[in-house]
Formats: sequence, structure tokens, C-alpha cells
Amino acid sequence: MRLRLCTWNVNSVRLRVDHIARFVAEQAPDVLCLQEIKCREGEFPTNAFADMGLPHVKIRGQKGWHGVAIASRLPLEDAQPLDVCREGHARCVSASVAGIAVHNFYIPAGGDVPDRALNPKFDHKLDFYEKLTAEMAARDPRAPLVISGDLNVAPSENDVWNHRYMSKVVSHTPVEIEAMEKLKASAGFIDLVRAAVPEPQKLFSWWSYRAADFRASNRGLRLDHLWITPGLKDAAHRLGSVAARVHDDVREWERPSDHAPVSADLML
Repeated sequence: MRLRLCTWNVNSVRLRVDHIARFVAEQAPDVLCLQEIKCREGEFPTNAFADMGLPHVKIRGQKGWHGVAIASRLPLEDAQPLDVCREGHARCVSASVAGIAVHNFYIPAGGDVPDRALNPKFDHKLDFYEKLTAEMAARDPRAPLVISGDLNVAPSENDVWNHRYMSKVVSHTPVEIEAMEKLKASAGFIDLVRAAVPEPQKLFSWWSYRAADFRASNRGLRLDHLWITPGLKDAAHRLGSVAARVHDDVREWERPSDHAPVSADLML
């Protein structure tokens, strides 16, 4: 069975429900992880998702801010929750699908100043990473587990438009990259998109709204990720190569999110 996982920071699920329906019709995801849904649980358009063929939903909402959801073609069961946000924001939702634990995150962006002492938002971001790393280090890496979402760090020099410039900007500073690397090492996570599109190819999933033509300026960052534990490595490689991609064409649609969806296929 093919299981297509997708992650997408939609920047308001109600505003972009038609975009989501179009994407689902074109790409047929089995599990769709959404971030920044910006609504409470009862405001989530569950009927629209049922019409798309994703009737099973797990939502953690918040009024006007943050919010995450998992929508699935297959039934969702409970997974061990991860309470790693010290501020109590709706930034993580977890579910089990086809025996795989899926954890969907919207990790804090971190504000503008990359200094823990001067910027509480940046401290919160690093604290989130540290707590999540400790949680993952206690898990069995052989267990099938997915981390998905807007992790708000572009880890490689090829995941940003300009490495030298961005190394001083929140999302690509050395301390953030180190925090992400520690998380990745905690359970031996495999970055599916980079496994499919090796470096040094440039690869982005986010482009600022400030550019009139995002492709012309192409000042992007790869902030959106799909990782798997080693227990799913064979499922990712069963077709001989990893099938994962950034759907950057979606960023061209009218009134898009500033993030593009990311997808990866597992063969179970």
C-alpha cells in the first residue's frame, strides 16, 4: 500500500480551503498535516475535508493563532502526545495511522533577534527543540514514527537563498541549525526530501510575500519537513528511490500561503 504523507503551512485553513481541495484532488494525499490553521476545533471545516476524501481529522486549534491538524483518508488512532510547548500554544497534534505515529508541528518562528537572553521568542523556540529532542531520544528508533510540519529552521546552506546573509537571520543561525541537528540525531531521523533531492541542489518551501514575483527573486527557505525514523527506512526506499518533493507550483496560485506543500510516499 502506498501511503502519501503531506505537510503544509496553509496560513488559515478556512481562507484556503479551496486551495486545499484542489491540492488534494491533484495529489491524492492519504495523510495531510496542516499548520497555522488559525481556528478553534469547532471552527475547522470538517465537512469540506470529508468531501475531499479526508474524513478523519485530529485538530488542536487556537483562536486566531497557530493551530495544527491532521486530516486522513485512513482512520486515525491516538498516539502518545508530545507536550513540548512551554507556552501552551496549539503547536503539536499527534495521531497514529496505519501503525505509524505521526507528530505534526508548528515550531515557533523565534522573532527577529537570535539571542536567548534578549528575545523570549527565540528562547522559546530553542526550548521547544530541546524538549522535543529529549522526548525523541527516549523513543525506540526502530518504531515507525514521522515528524512533519513547519519546523522553522532551514538547516543547510542549500536550504536558503544566501547562506552568508541568512546565517545571521533567525531560521538559519548556527544555534538553530545545531538544535535541529541534535533533534535529527536523537532518533536517527531521515530527512525524506533531502534523501530524494540531494545537495547541493537548492531547495525551498517558503517564499516571502514581499516579492511581487517569488520565482524571479527566489529568496526562499526550506522550513517545511518530513522526517522518518530508521524503522521506516525500508518503506521509503521500497520503490528503489525516495519519492518526495516540494510542490512549489502551489505557491503560484491566487492568494497562496507563503509556504508550499511538501509530500513523501511510503510503501507499506
